[in-house]
Amino acid sequence: MTVIDRRRLLTAGLIGGGAALVGAAPPAVLNDGLSGYLHGLHDPVLIREGEAYHVFGSGGWSGKPGPSWRTSTDLRVWRDNGSPFDVPAWAKAAIPRAEAVWAPDIAFVDGLFRLYYSVSTGGAMRSVTGFATSPTLDRADPRYGWTDHGLVVESFAGGTYNVIDANFVMDSEGGHWLAFGSYWSGLKLVELDRWTGKPKPGAKLHPIAYRPAPTGGDNPVEGAFILPRDGWYYLFASYDYCCKKEQSNYYVAVGRSRAITGPYLGKDGRSMMDGYGSGVIVERPWASTNWRGPGHCGLYRDRGRDLCVYHAYDVANGARPTLRLAELSWDAQGWPVALI
Repeated sequence: MTVIDRRRLLTAGLIGGGAALVGAAPPAVLNDGLSGYLHGLHDPVLIREGEAYHVFGSGGWSGKPGPSWRTSTDLRVWRDNGSPFDVPAWAKAAIPRAEAVWAPDIAFVDGLFRLYYSVSTGGAMRSVTGFATSPTLDRADPRYGWTDHGLVVESFAGGTYNVIDANFVMDSEGGHWLAFGSYWSGLKLVELDRWTGKPKPGAKLHPIAYRPAPTGGDNPVEGAFILPRDGWYYLFASYDYCCKKEQSNYYVAVGRSRAITGPYLGKDGRSMMDGYGSGVIVERPWASTNWRGPGHCGLYRDRGRDLCVYHAYDVANGARPTLRLAELSWDAQGWPVALI
């Protein structure tokens, strides 16, 4: 089995897991009933077509170079659905040492399912992001088939940012955007051309989250996901360290802004550009439960509820990265609450 270490973990220090999960009405405990193909999952996203739910995640962890893909009709029992495609030839040419596709994001855009994906190697700033489209996710449908559209954004060794962990989002006026990035100078946002799915010519790169670090230290932040809701944009980001199995202390923080470009502030008014935010999916106390390092969430609004899929490490089963699922509720001040 090929296991891809998506990040070079530069320090061994572990930071505390964050705030306890508190709020108003409790969300559904969807994790209690999960079964089937759950392990071998990192960086999941969720979407529904008809009565079928689809979760896509990073390749490599499940022994496949292409994005992992699993399906369910009830959000409970999950089945392996193979991979939509392998590492595209153009991406392999750009990143010759790449072994798998990372951190896909799926959305239904203008009549097509659009899957953004990243290709890189552990700890490298040389990365590429592309996207592919299909009219349907149903393999039995004669219309099924992925068309790759090539390069969207790229980053280079010696630069100041990285283009992994892409997230597509549409703003309140119908504009299209792509969030991405990790470590180094943090998370970024760029406006896309609606028709090409790629950055508008001359589009500005907007910084949206950053983790300051001591000189020579690490500044872990990744997994951006922006959810528009009730006039706000909520930025979910994963802080601290994944990929260390039972020693992982990954968790999800959130901030919000009236503008998609930020600034994103936590409940206390402090900015995610200064490393703050409010904990929403956190193991607390850290290393006290079976499920370590919950993070890299994907949000999906489904039939009036907000679902959150993420991964965590299952200590009872070799600390394997495992599918986890929560329903968000929202407190009186409009902040998300998740029960993990």
